[in-house]
Amino acid sequence: MKRKALLLLTLFCVVSSVFSQSNYSARVLLIPLDDRPPCLQFPVKMGLVGDVSLVSPPREMLGRFLEYGKSDEIIRWIDTQKIDSFDAAIISMDMLAYGGLVASRVHETPLEEALKRVEIVKAIRRKSPKLKIYGSSVIMRLAPTGDGKNESYREKLAKWAEVSPDENQKLLTQKLEAEIPQKALGNYKAARERNLKVNLYAAQLAKENVFDYLILSQDDAKPKGVHIKDRETLTKFVTNNGLSSRIAIQPGADEVSMLLLARSVTDKYNYRPKIKAVFSSETMADKEMPFEDRPLRKTVSFHLKAVGAREVNDMKDADIGFFVFTSRKEEGRAKTFANEIIAFSKQEKKGIIIADIDPIGDVQGGDIPFTEALKEEKIFSKTYGYASWNTAGNVIGTALPHGLLYGVSKSVIKLHPQKQIAARMANAQTWFMINRLLDDYSYHSIVRPMAAKMIRENQWNAFRLTDQQTQLTEQFCKKELESVALKTVENFYPKHIKHLKVGSLSFDLPWNRTFEAEIDCQIVKTN
Repeated sequence: MKRKALLLLTLFCVVSSVFSQSNYSARVLLIPLDDRPPCLQFPVKMGLVGDVSLVSPPREMLGRFLEYGKSDEIIRWIDTQKIDSFDAAIISMDMLAYGGLVASRVHETPLEEALKRVEIVKAIRRKSPKLKIYGSSVIMRLAPTGDGKNESYREKLAKWAEVSPDENQKLLTQKLEAEIPQKALGNYKAARERNLKVNLYAAQLAKENVFDYLILSQDDAKPKGVHIKDRETLTKFVTNNGLSSRIAIQPGADEVSMLLLARSVTDKYNYRPKIKAVFSSETMADKEMPFEDRPLRKTVSFHLKAVGAREVNDMKDADIGFFVFTSRKEEGRAKTFANEIIAFSKQEKKGIIIADIDPIGDVQGGDIPFTEALKEEKIFSKTYGYASWNTAGNVIGTALPHGLLYGVSKSVIKLHPQKQIAARMANAQTWFMINRLLDDYSYHSIVRPMAAKMIRENQWNAFRLTDQQTQLTEQFCKKELESVALKTVENFYPKHIKHLKVGSLSFDLPWNRTFEAEIDCQIVKTN
């Protein structure tokens, strides 16, 4: 309780601080997928890069891991908002319908109740006919969430979901069905069936112009599985109704609010930068990345379209170079690709976005040789957007929106800025870039393996820590991260430009596991 109270106090202080400043250039209503950093902290902080203030329900309404979000309370909260005061709304259908992503994977909410809850989106449209409303609805992933009770069959259920549509896998399918509890299998099937109907209803809302733009995002999956039929059903609906310009069907889940944030801003300012994707490996670009069902090249194209950018084939036509690193297993490529980016930064007057993707699926953070080579040349202080956490979709869906928000702040909002607005956008960009280096890279690549070793030695479960274990792990990680953070911040800019210091570093494992961390700090200029 003490820990939760502290989190609420921290959030209250942040919100109070935001609204104590002068008005922002845009104000956006955010109903996030859940309360994890990429769904809440990242978009809120990223929005400030483009001078956008995001307003979300109180955090206690959003749930926490296996404690599902309070959908009905969120709907009542929405009813209290002055909808006309917002420039746009970003709405997760999964939070409204079920209580978030984890809740969407079980059949606890009946279809009728889910559909009744999402009617609030129509109410928002009626209250504000001109409001831009951006929606997301997740296509259910293959594996159920590990909840401590399903460990004996969770992997079997995930395998069943992968192989059961394959006529050549009938024997394996039958074997798995005999080993999975029938109640669990039935619940899984019912959740999939319900979720598809909610996906289709979201698409119908786009058809009826309730949603201006909708992303139907495929959560963790593989090239084969039961999700393919769901995706084909949705694709058919989109095609038959001529909605391909308004509905995207693409990989990902956690990053979608950031994509829609970027889309809302590019729509507001009609900012359509031309972007050229440069892959460290053309071979890897044509392969599916872990937990995804499309080749990487297509994932990049889908995300570029989703944020409102224009993909070009020649760098001379581009405004921004998007560098995608996937060559961790190719000896020497980290250094040579880093050198390509460094040379580009010196020769071209174009923006830079960097995505560092793990092509194997066994690392959640950035590649150490690649990142260190870039840090040494201070590239990140010149970079528009960067990410290196988790899946390809997560990485691309963070780096691209980040880059576009900074592009907006440089190319659009700064044309006629007040000094205060320009300064806070620049500060927000510095904070977000440093936060990515501390979280995506320093924590996941350096500190988290150390924490994992400590957890193993204590025979704890890194994916299900007790409150006391979580507190001890947080203390361990914060101590290890502090020295890294100090060095990262001090060496962010070339020394002749600016000096920075880090203060008030906080480190939290919001879901009592090491998979995601919420890191905050103050970045202070010393000259």
